[in-house]
Amino acid sequence: MSHSSTNRDNPPDPAAECGQNPQRGQTARDLERLIDSQEIYDRLYEGVRRMNVVLAEDVVAALRAARRNESASQGGGRGGSRGGGSEGGEVPQPHSVDSASRKRQLQNRETGQRVQPLPGAACFVLDSILENADIAAREDLPMCQDTGFVLVFVEQGERVRVVGEPLDRVIHRAIGDAYRDGKFRNSVVADPLADRSNTGTNLPPAIYYEMTEGEGLTIGCLAKGFGSENYSQTRMLKPTAGAEAVVQTVVETMQRAGGNCCPPAILGVGIGGTMDWAARLSKKALLRDLSDHHPEPYYGALERQILDAVNGLGIGAGGLGGATTALAVHIETYPTHIAGLPVAVSVNCWAERKAVVRW
Repeated sequence: MSHSSTNRDNPPDPAAECGQNPQRGQTARDLERLIDSQEIYDRLYEGVRRMNVVLAEDVVAALRAARRNESASQGGGRGGSRGGGSEGGEVPQPHSVDSASRKRQLQNRETGQRVQPLPGAACFVLDSILENADIAAREDLPMCQDTGFVLVFVEQGERVRVVGEPLDRVIHRAIGDAYRDGKFRNSVVADPLADRSNTGTNLPPAIYYEMTEGEGLTIGCLAKGFGSENYSQTRMLKPTAGAEAVVQTVVETMQRAGGNCCPPAILGVGIGGTMDWAARLSKKALLRDLSDHHPEPYYGALERQILDAVNGLGIGAGGLGGATTALAVHIETYPTHIAGLPVAVSVNCWAERKAVVRW
């Protein structure tokens, strides 16, 4: 049988022409990874319910480490906290501080001056946060009354096909049902300016889609509270500004936020792309584990430098002074234009509600 007659009787598979080299009898559809939409719904629903009730283990670990650090400071240096609370001795209650000290504290916050720590305040705030997290998980209650605006990051492999409902509809349904069944506060208005009536479902979310190689599917959700979101910002720096200007941008962002963002904060920093892309990167950075440092040494060192600078502000837990103003700084980068250096800072409070599900 000649080569030409073989091709005429058995036309080539399109998948083979695309370099996928299927085995005999396979079609392009055989090479797809099919994921049932109901499975996506079930896992996403559970993740969204859980993230509003159970504080992530990496955040709890960071809070406990901060508590030990504040206790060890014994009121000296930047910490300014005494006692031990749940992980040490008795902590003086901040409400025992006289009214003159309270007034000075508020003045320092308003003028941007370094906060003078209230005795025992940082330990008290951190103990209260940890106790709150424990009660929320035990009683199946939201850890914060602001259950946030939901952002979703979808990374879908080119060989993945969702069967059943369209993925966008599945995501909406899982989030809406999770908020309804969890009795979480609905915080989304239908229009930002003209008609600020509540949608009553905490929908819609903001969904970012990204196509990737392979057959994986990752959906990351972040419930973004606006006590901290209102202090996030984006700056367009000169391309020659350098790393010091990036550090300064983050520090000034936190100086402006002070105790209003419910510190200790978690900071996502997006560098590169365009103005809007940098902001997207800064949000995506918040999905990372707090112990996950940037894989590139240059940016890993920059993360540590920014964290040290922010904690050097002395804003502290609850804005009452102390060594821990931020628990972590995560940087995400992207190529950018020769004429610019976009930098975005997403400020997140200690209640980092995140869920990442993978297939």
